[in-house]
Amino acid sequence: MKKEILEKELERKKIPKNTYNLNGGLPNEAFCLNSNQGLWEVYYSERGVKSSLKIFKTESEACDYLLQALLRNV
Repeated sequence: MKKEILEKELERKKIPKNTYNLNGGLPNEAFCLNSNQGLWEVYYSERGVKSSLKIFKTESEACDYLLQALLRNV
């Protein structure tokens, strides 16, 4: 799945927008998706620190992982 599809799916499942960020960065207490040098990162951001960093080769793998993480944790 692509990032745009993931965003629609998160809205459909009513996942609160303050629990995730699909454009990377270091928001406080949010799951993040980020493209970095051809790879895709999924991590939890808290107090400006990335934790539980997972790296994927494809956007689809990263989006699928993030969706499942959010469904488990929200």
